[in-house]
Amino acid sequence: MQFSDIIAHDTLKQRLIGDVQSGRIPHALMLCGREGSGTMPLALALAQYLLCSGKQPQASGMGMFGDDAAPSAPLDHACGQCNSCMMAEKLQHPDLHFAFPIYKKKSGKPSLCDDFLTEWRDMVLQNPYFGYAEWMQASGAENQQLVIYVEESDAIARKLALKSSQGGYKVCIMWLPEKMHESCANKLLKLLEEPPAQTVFILVSERPDLVLQTIRSRTQVIEVPALAQSDIEATLVQRYNILPADAKRISHTANGSMTAALRSITDNSEEELFFEQFVALMRLSYARKVKEMKQWSEQVAAMGRERQKSFLTYCQHMVRENFVYNFHRTELNYMNEQESQFAVKFAPFINERNVIGIMQELSLAQRDIEQNANAKIVFFDFALKMIVLIKNR
Repeated sequence: MQFSDIIAHDTLKQRLIGDVQSGRIPHALMLCGREGSGTMPLALALAQYLLCSGKQPQASGMGMFGDDAAPSAPLDHACGQCNSCMMAEKLQHPDLHFAFPIYKKKSGKPSLCDDFLTEWRDMVLQNPYFGYAEWMQASGAENQQLVIYVEESDAIARKLALKSSQGGYKVCIMWLPEKMHESCANKLLKLLEEPPAQTVFILVSERPDLVLQTIRSRTQVIEVPALAQSDIEATLVQRYNILPADAKRISHTANGSMTAALRSITDNSEEELFFEQFVALMRLSYARKVKEMKQWSEQVAAMGRERQKSFLTYCQHMVRENFVYNFHRTELNYMNEQESQFAVKFAPFINERNVIGIMQELSLAQRDIEQNANAKIVFFDFALKMIVLIKNR
């Protein structure tokens, strides 16, 4: 992937190119940003640039190391024509390695990322602005939780111990290091601190606060900001042929995430499911239909832990949006048309008397689900508490 394929982030592109050309590229860096901000595309472009055998010197006048000035020359300094570039663009370079969350295909047997490499390559090549939901679907995880298992640390060590096949850098991109099993993270510490010569680790994190502190301390952290609405809007029009009026609406709702914008123009069936479940809970809570609420909790519990966590995140989003809706500042709301129509009547039920309590209960439910508590009990308990909270208006 070339730097010019990445939406916006010119300052970061200049910084990364400058770091490589000046020999200041760290042996381990962590790109941190929310889903859809462009962290993975930046990692892929940096990897290709490092591996390229025909990259050109940086043109004079290009801003570097935080300079916000617009570049005076194209950012594509990986030649795109050498053998290394052609292999990297297909994600098949022998010195480019990947680690990402997976599930165990067979109980009791080690599972490695290489077992999912075909699905991973297909998904990334199709859309580098993917998210967790896209990987769940591509990997066939269904209701299973995804983890970077301890066996992966040994596999990474073996790969990086080999001599570079092309005589240059070796690059390991790890997506979502926060999903590493603690044993895996501990075993990688030494390798991250003292990697083989000309080896670069690029960690791509959406929740760096969940990454083991000892891992974070061994990386150079680079914050990747959310995309501007204008950048998403222009991309939708130019690359995806979306009508300007639709692009403007979608880009605003996406709230800085290209992943969210692409979901809205392709398949957003999961978000529709979450919306239906959220609406059902609120209506049942208001009507105090306890029997139906128990049935609701059983339906949500059947979704699997990863989708349960995503659903709770969606609920937090909806509570926040409906609270803000009461201030009648449409520019501060990030809901689609269906959600906005629901908010017309529902928003008054989310106010300063209950919004903090609802958000706290959602956070507690998310914590319990992450700790593998019984999902039926967690969601039924939350539903019962909503009876009291939703009436507090």
